[in-house]
Amino acid sequence: MSNTCAIAIDGPSAAGKSTIARRIAGEFGFLYVDTGALYRAIGLAAVRRGKNPKLPQEVLPILPGLELKLAYVDGVQRVFLGGEDVSEAIRTPEMSMAASAVSAIPEVRAFLLGYQRELARTHSVVMDGRDIGTVILPEAKVKIFLTATPERRAARRYQEYLQKGVPAEYDQVLKEILERDANDISRETAPLRQAEDAVLVDSSDMTLEEAVRAIKAIVRERC
Repeated sequence: MSNTCAIAIDGPSAAGKSTIARRIAGEFGFLYVDTGALYRAIGLAAVRRGKNPKLPQEVLPILPGLELKLAYVDGVQRVFLGGEDVSEAIRTPEMSMAASAVSAIPEVRAFLLGYQRELARTHSVVMDGRDIGTVILPEAKVKIFLTATPERRAARRYQEYLQKGVPAEYDQVLKEILERDANDISRETAPLRQAEDAVLVDSSDMTLEEAVRAIKAIVRERC
């Protein structure tokens, strides 16, 4: 493998991008960058201030004062907002929808673009999101489009909530997954789509270990 490599993993909500990206980063010693966490943190900041995350006129004024940081604590990536560790606070159904809303605002994406690209310039990275291979890192050596059926993704997200003690109902989780898919695919700015040179990995019928092995093989071939 070469000295530096950027790995872009895109795909819809609850496809397992973050879990698999962390594993891949750990296996190869790369820096993991959870771009979705950054959008969730902005969504959290907006909601905490009583702002509607769907309205640019309410979200944009808070951007200049935001202090966002990704850091590793005991080998685990944590997300800090104004010095506060919000890693758990951003992992709720409400923050998932807030992240989807703010990510549709062009100025929010521009606000995070430079930060994300700088990380890729200075480190070998595994970055996951919805527009990494198409917009953020179009020159990435490895591009993966990771997906699964909405029902499979909803089942995984539902189990994740239960394990964390977050109240949830499967039907509602599926509804939110479908709504987020529609938002991500139809937005004007950086919509969710598979890059032309990305490898499609459908994990609907894969275990986590099988998906990790499949992507590791792609990384070894291309990096």
